[in-house]
Amino acid sequence: MLERIHVAKKKTNSVTSTIARSMVLILFISISTTSLALMTLTSSLNDAEAINIAGSMRMQSYRLAFDVETHSPLLSEHIEQFEQSLHSSSMKELNHWFVPNDIQQQYNQLVLRWDELHPILETEDNKSFIQHVAPFVHRVDKFVAELQESSEIKLQRLATIGAMGLTTILLIVFYTIRYTRLQIVAPLNDLVNACKQVKRKNFQFRVCNDSKNELGILAQTFSKMSCELEQLYDGLERSVTEKTRRLRHANESLQVLYNCSQQLSVSRLTTEQFTNMLETMIAIDGLTGARLIIEETTGSTTEIHVGNRLDKNWHSNDLYIDGELMGKLWWQYTLPCPDQALIDNISQILARGIYYNRAQKQAEHLLLMEERATIARELHDSLAQSLSYLKIQLTILKRELNQIEHGDNINHTVQDIEQGLSSAYTQLRELLSTFRLTIKDANFGEALNQMLEPLEEQTDALLVIDNHLPSMALDAHNQVHLLQIIREAVLNAIKHADADEITVTCYQTAQNVHVAIGDDGKGFDPTASKRDHYGLSIMQERTSRLNGELQIDSHPHQGSTISLIFPLQKG
Repeated sequence: MLERIHVAKKKTNSVTSTIARSMVLILFISISTTSLALMTLTSSLNDAEAINIAGSMRMQSYRLAFDVETHSPLLSEHIEQFEQSLHSSSMKELNHWFVPNDIQQQYNQLVLRWDELHPILETEDNKSFIQHVAPFVHRVDKFVAELQESSEIKLQRLATIGAMGLTTILLIVFYTIRYTRLQIVAPLNDLVNACKQVKRKNFQFRVCNDSKNELGILAQTFSKMSCELEQLYDGLERSVTEKTRRLRHANESLQVLYNCSQQLSVSRLTTEQFTNMLETMIAIDGLTGARLIIEETTGSTTEIHVGNRLDKNWHSNDLYIDGELMGKLWWQYTLPCPDQALIDNISQILARGIYYNRAQKQAEHLLLMEERATIARELHDSLAQSLSYLKIQLTILKRELNQIEHGDNINHTVQDIEQGLSSAYTQLRELLSTFRLTIKDANFGEALNQMLEPLEEQTDALLVIDNHLPSMALDAHNQVHLLQIIREAVLNAIKHADADEITVTCYQTAQNVHVAIGDDGKGFDPTASKRDHYGLSIMQERTSRLNGELQIDSHPHQGSTISLIFPLQKG
């Protein structure tokens, strides 16, 4: 409201006021012209009659002279008629204010002259009137001429007033039309064009009108409004663009997180799923490369790399679950800078994936160990008891045979049966020990340490463990087979090698897992088969389960080395 009042105070030339003044001026000129014309016409109504009567007075003057000359009996009547003409109403109107003074003076002089001549006509000696007729008629002629001239002047004045009024009205109308075109029509056309431009979302259009009137103020206000609309529209466009960018970014982020979380829905997490997550991650704008490092407490690491490596600094995120470090995520980026919150969320998913991988392996190990323990219990409850019973019965048989005489063949047969039972019982106990092997941790390095720690107490040799094999490369079954092979090889070295040092080496290459168990003991001949020793055959069988290859390198008094190589798991 205050702005409107302020704008109203600034107005110096109102369009409506100007047009109103023009209309009033035209009306005033029209009224004035009409009034003057009416007055002129009114004053001219008596002129024709006065001229006519004045003209007849000339004829009446000569008639009076003729009556005097002829002694006409109509003289008195003609005198009366002359009196009536001289003092008629039309002649008396000549004494009004709008009649020129010259005509009034001429009329008054004419009346005075008649008043002088009239008595002469009443006398008997009226012949002298004839001498005064010519001057009197001349005076009447002069009076008629004045009347005629005055009437002509009035007509000319009437024409002049009409022409001037009409010209003035035409000028005012022309001025009003031109003013309307310049000050109303043109600005309105500009405003209409501006409205069309605004309709086309072109807010840069400006109305060029500096007039100090309503339309000028309207044009300035429209230009200001257009400028403000442009700013608002630009602001809205920027806001919509920013909101759209944020929504697109949020959608992309959700898609990335969804794709990463989908990798956790598989039944078994492997390096392929972690690779897929990293590939999904580097699809984010700006990221060029990513690297996942899973470090284990034993020092072995699993490294997965995707993308391109640039000569730039790496940025990292520690992967924690419940305060436990699962690994580390490294990444490189260029412009635009990636969303740190999104990377943090991906880091959480990766940490959860590593935790799930360990939990899956732990569950598989538990199931596998439980199954093996069940098998061990069944062997103990069935076969071990049967062998114990046979040993007892064999002892009773030997006692009874000692009480009677018998041949040497019977003793030899009994000894063979006893030796076979002892060997079978020994193999059964080793088998039960194998099945009762407990692995508490799914981590291969921890499991290897847990398995070999009890064996260190069975030998004076130094047991060296050099493990660089990450748990990610093995599933539960492969890990159990590998641990059993290493245990069997170490047990053989403890029992038979008489070594000072036993070394277990594990590492991984691009496609294979390598394991070597070596000692500096007395060695043996791998080609010579020994009765009742099944360790090497068991290792060969487990190697075939791993789709691998087992090599034995040993010479007498030169130590032994058992090498195992098998391919990494796929998928």
